[in-house]
Amino acid sequence: MTAEVSIIPERSGTALLLPKGATLTVIDPRGEQVADLLAFNAADVDEVISSGRTLDYAETIRLTLGHKLYSNRSRAMLTIVGDTVGCHDFLLTPCSVDTFLHFYPDLPPHRGCFGNLAEALAPYGVLPDRIPIAFNCFMNVPVDGQTGRLKVLPPISKAGDSIALRAEMDLVIGLTACSAPDSNGGTFKPIHYRID
Repeated sequence: MTAEVSIIPERSGTALLLPKGATLTVIDPRGEQVADLLAFNAADVDEVISSGRTLDYAETIRLTLGHKLYSNRSRAMLTIVGDTVGCHDFLLTPCSVDTFLHFYPDLPPHRGCFGNLAEALAPYGVLPDRIPIAFNCFMNVPVDGQTGRLKVLPPISKAGDSIALRAEMDLVIGLTACSAPDSNGGTFKPIHYRID
């Protein structure tokens, strides 16, 4: 029996408890939509997902099936147990009002994933300054091997693609349907998820 699918509306976010051993599957129902994911130790939110630890231990920026996402205390928080895309980002910070002012000065500013995550995580005791770099599911950020220059291109995810992550400890998860135009091929779509 498959768990019920929950919906995150476009340009919004949520927070949820993910017990140790449970699997969170993040689904891109329409294709080309990024989902920012954060993880905190449910027993101590000072322990948080760490891009630096994870990329250091994985020795790659291309995280996919079999890789673990580590905390700032070097403990595994999540293991990627399913991945139909194989292209995600763990370099860039959640988009915010400041992101819009910097990259999209001609568009109305939006609170972005940062604002959505801050609101969703507040009931769990996570203050805005505790929000780190997110694991950006489906985000396509190629890096030029010679210059190191980054680009943000449309995701390669197609409708129905997913990534599944197993909790290695009891977690508080923050999850969004990203709000930045370039990250999502110029349109905004919902994100679906389920917990098994």
